[in-house]
Amino acid sequence: MSITSPHLGSSSAWTDARLLYALEEVVEKELNRHLKVAKDWMPHEYVPWSDGRNFPGLFEDGDAWDKEQSKVTEIGRIALVVNLLTEDNLPSYHHEIATLFGRDGAWGTWVHRWTAEEGRHGIVMRDYLLTSRAVDPDKLEEFRMAHMAEGFESDNRHSMLHSVAYVAFQELATRISHRNTGHQSGDPVCDRMLARIATDENLHMVFYRNLLKAAFELAPDLTMQAVRDVVVNFRMPGHGMPGFERAAAQMAIGEVYNLRIHHDDVLQPVLRHLKVMDIADLGPEGMKAQEELGLYMHGLDTEAAKFDEKLAARKARMAARAAASV
Repeated sequence: MSITSPHLGSSSAWTDARLLYALEEVVEKELNRHLKVAKDWMPHEYVPWSDGRNFPGLFEDGDAWDKEQSKVTEIGRIALVVNLLTEDNLPSYHHEIATLFGRDGAWGTWVHRWTAEEGRHGIVMRDYLLTSRAVDPDKLEEFRMAHMAEGFESDNRHSMLHSVAYVAFQELATRISHRNTGHQSGDPVCDRMLARIATDENLHMVFYRNLLKAAFELAPDLTMQAVRDVVVNFRMPGHGMPGFERAAAQMAIGEVYNLRIHHDDVLQPVLRHLKVMDIADLGPEGMKAQEELGLYMHGLDTEAAKFDEKLAARKARMAARAAASV
């Protein structure tokens, strides 16, 4: 970076405004890199329109929905609804980051570009779900209304560093959730669609991860504390949707997203890439945050191992039952 402002000795000197200004050059660089590698795509090209037909309502020839009409698996159906309802809250997400990052300069350009790219995800997923009859359309709309009527307020809206740290992990978590949903869906069309969405989410993760790296160079102590806080208190953005806890438990058992995946495929890759646990020359608060982060990750790995054992035992029981019924 060619930022000429001096390294401020006191963590308290780094206000959000100063950090936004100091990181603007990095945002512009990452935005230009993103625009070079990101490929535009057409949501309508991923939807099997010829499979569609009318639902009951204004059309006399409408067919009532039945889950047997779709090839999507039960766990695929559950995860698709969670993933789509999460994407549906895009207006609230845009409001949150536009308020925090601003609408001007490189920050503003990124905010609007990110929103436009994310908008495709909800469009293509809803079109696919309705056309393929993978979900009950009435229930889906009821869930959407209930979820969006609750609104969304980020856990990290108090701090731009916490927000940058959160999205660095959350974008990867979303990518993993979409990709695993595709694998578990039982429908190659769905798998291709979610793979395309996952590619976008990965590019978004890279943008924020690189921004987080620059923040570590500018304000290592504050950034370490932000990462510690975000990792320890991490929640997916869809946590407030109707029936989320039950759906999350089913997705965990179905190996779409669980503790092991969260530890191995989301948290560890970002922490390892940034060499977070190897950062030296930290002040007392930074060192404390780094140590607490390490302890938390060790504890999470232990909890994930317990989950792995329970999941393996469950699979063994189901296999035994299946064998006995033959």
